[in-house]
Amino acid sequence: MAEFVVPRPAQVSVPVAGGGLFPVRRVYCVGRNYAEHAREMGNDPKDPPFFFAKPADALVIGGGSVPYPPQTQDLHHEVELVVAIGRDGFGIEVEDALAHVYGYAAGIDLTRRDLQAAAKKAGRPWEMAKAFDHSAPIGEIVPAEKIGHPDKGAITLAVNGAERQRGDLADQIWTVAETIAYLSQFVALKAGDLVFTGTPAGVGAVVAGDVIEGDIEGIGTVRTQIV
Repeated sequence: MAEFVVPRPAQVSVPVAGGGLFPVRRVYCVGRNYAEHAREMGNDPKDPPFFFAKPADALVIGGGSVPYPPQTQDLHHEVELVVAIGRDGFGIEVEDALAHVYGYAAGIDLTRRDLQAAAKKAGRPWEMAKAFDHSAPIGEIVPAEKIGHPDKGAITLAVNGAERQRGDLADQIWTVAETIAYLSQFVALKAGDLVFTGTPAGVGAVVAGDVIEGDIEGIGTVRTQIV
């Protein structure tokens, strides 16, 4: 049996509330899934969803700190509901989609906004704005068998104790089931995938020293500090 010629990368995993680890395969993110955030970014909330990806090793686990990333002067926070996929599927129907969910977590999509704006203007991909190292802090995953499938509840984010973002899961343009079904028309979803489902209005810049805390009612929290 052939051996690996360089050290094998570690399996990225997220702690599960109550015990165990969720092994991460891919991380998908929905762009603009709350109407007010779509408007604050100058977009039409009626547009269909679109997706981008982050590498699994961009996840920041257990309240770890985030080094302020290079090549930006405008790092933004975006609090998001994260869906953990527990069952494979392709071409999933909306009515079957929630059966593919293992659980939920609170997450933060960090964005190099100046790089994103430049990429948009030039019609280029967003990877360097979204998929950089340490760009996806995440809290514990709570199994759906314990909490069901929340479709309402406050989603908030505070910086240094001052609230900046507040929305409700009920404000999502595309529900979790609709998002899973739509995404699965393009790629086969697998157990171990995560889906960041978009952020409410109020995104803004953070700097070194800031403590960011996200909370989703009935699901949990996510915390990190920019260093």
